[in-house]
Amino acid sequence: MSAAASGLTVLGIGGLGEIRPGDELGTLIAGASDLRDRDVVVVTQKIVSKAEGRLVAVAHDDTESRRRLVESESVRVLRRRGELIIAETPHGFVCANAGVDFSNVPEGHAALLPRDPDRSARRVRDAIRGACGRHVGVVVSDTFGRPWRRGLTDVAIGCAGVLAILDLRGTSDAGGRRLQVTEVAIVDELAAAAELVMGKDSGIPAAIVRGAPEAWFGDGRVGRDLVRPAADDLFR
Repeated sequence: MSAAASGLTVLGIGGLGEIRPGDELGTLIAGASDLRDRDVVVVTQKIVSKAEGRLVAVAHDDTESRRRLVESESVRVLRRRGELIIAETPHGFVCANAGVDFSNVPEGHAALLPRDPDRSARRVRDAIRGACGRHVGVVVSDTFGRPWRRGLTDVAIGCAGVLAILDLRGTSDAGGRRLQVTEVAIVDELAAAAELVMGKDSGIPAAIVRGAPEAWFGDGRVGRDLVRPAADDLFR
């Protein structure tokens, strides 16, 4: 069974409307799309946070209040430059402003990361299954910068029903050579692919990635599988 995809289709899911605290995202997504078994549904952190009520009041022009909020969501601050803070979140993610988001939220509010994005993904997956009977994978995505590289890309902060990492160690490459260290961050690649149809200003907060091979599906957790242990991190 090949671990590579012969072809993928990425479809934006529109028509979800404004997400409010208490909304069941999986049910809304099932009603707004024609899902198939083994689709991967990618949902943005923003709508997950809104549905879970992870919104807090803060004046966008109050620099000191914004700083205190970011620090309250951090377990470690790595760098500061002006108003920008690079921090580690309780999940183990290292990102700008500890993932606190001030865009595309109601005026005077900020969105915080879900407390447990893997659990959030499982909830969406289970609600989809309950609503339409489809067995899908779910990825919760967020926009991150990357050290030493310009530009932003979407990465996974939570997943359910799809592997976080596809471990190819011990398999052979196209030339028959044995792979020693190759581990593919499948959920990050799925998140980045979905972002191409969601964008930042399109009003499309979810997408379907269709055509993923069976080898990509299984139990995975971003918190456990993708965050590099401190002992293996050469930059700490």
